[in-house]
Amino acid sequence: MLAALRHVAYESPTPVQAGLIPRALAGADILGQARTGTGKTAAFAIPILERLDQPTRGHQPRALVLAPTRELAVQVRDEVERLAHGRKLRATAVYGGKPLRTQISRLQKGADIVIGTPGRVLDHLGRGTLQLDQLQVVVLDEADRMLDIGFRPDIEKILRRCPASRQTLLLSATVAPPVERLAKRYMRDPEVMDFSPKGKTVDTIEQRYFTVDDPRKFDLLVELLKREQPQQAIIFCRTKRGTDKVHRKLSQMVQGVDCMHGDMAQNVRDRVMKAFRAGETKILVATDVVGRGIDVSSISHIINYDIPQSSDDYVHRVGRTGRMGREGIAFTFVTPEQGNELTRIEMLINKLLTRDEIDGFIAVERVAPPQAPPAGPLYPAGAAPAQPAATPAQPAAPAPPPPPGKRAPRRHRRAL
Repeated sequence: MLAALRHVAYESPTPVQAGLIPRALAGADILGQARTGTGKTAAFAIPILERLDQPTRGHQPRALVLAPTRELAVQVRDEVERLAHGRKLRATAVYGGKPLRTQISRLQKGADIVIGTPGRVLDHLGRGTLQLDQLQVVVLDEADRMLDIGFRPDIEKILRRCPASRQTLLLSATVAPPVERLAKRYMRDPEVMDFSPKGKTVDTIEQRYFTVDDPRKFDLLVELLKREQPQQAIIFCRTKRGTDKVHRKLSQMVQGVDCMHGDMAQNVRDRVMKAFRAGETKILVATDVVGRGIDVSSISHIINYDIPQSSDDYVHRVGRTGRMGREGIAFTFVTPEQGNELTRIEMLINKLLTRDEIDGFIAVERVAPPQAPPAGPLYPAGAAPAQPAATPAQPAAPAPPPPPGKRAPRRHRRAL
């Protein structure tokens, strides 16, 4: 393991790794709270590799890692393979959007560690292509996110099929009541370890906002990119359609732009993430599908083109920059009607965002105050022209009674 750590140039542990690794090596169940970008993947991968160091007979997996998204599953697998340098251990990722046949073939050849999304893991269990009888360690990575997107029933079905003697590591950015209930039901006296900073976002991330009318957001985006010249940036949109629209317009003006959302085929998503990690893509327009767990250390700017639907999503979006103590900056576009949403974010992170403006760019159309009527020979100064007296409304004629045997027509009142 020390040779593998030297190979990947890991010199000293992060606080998460220093706290979690010794207790995990001791075999304790751990409920750990830590945001992404703190090295928690290595924090659970190193104890797993140490525990599985001795090969066993058979091809059934001895460790299972559940992740909320396909991209995070691939990222965890890649990190496990880097840390397993020099060992004869196999790690396999199983997730939707890829052919089952290929994954079944890899599982049949033998996989010591399986990393997957809950839905696809459950699919393999139902087909009998994945056995959990020899599991020693189960990891729930980004547990709060998995519960948020509706994976709770799948997670519980999987955990009920795992050996009772297993070790369980649950890692989550926030420990909400649903996460606590899951831990209480499926873990054995878990040790609670909180590695979150006192604030919800780290000090290395500068956070600003623009007040902008919705029709002027794209023009503001273009001006902001010209001013900032980001090394790499993610532009977050709320909807898939909005993501496609911004990507289509921006790619006509800027080089190195790509997009990513949940409706894209898995091979396309893989290609986009590979290009983004390699630095070939400079700007990525995306939904919250990349809001968690994606570790690209060269991201310098986050732009919330649409303010996120929940304050927690803001924290995770912003966390894509400022990775591992690096500096980063985040901008949020706020329409005049979204002041309350901005306030909720500021209350969550216990910090006021700095208002920003671009010189010469009018982001909000200011409505001119009503003008006083002109003074002249017809009207005295300040007096309004006389309005004609309203004629009293004439009562409407009553509707004729319906013919015998027929129902009266229904009257509808129009909403104002």
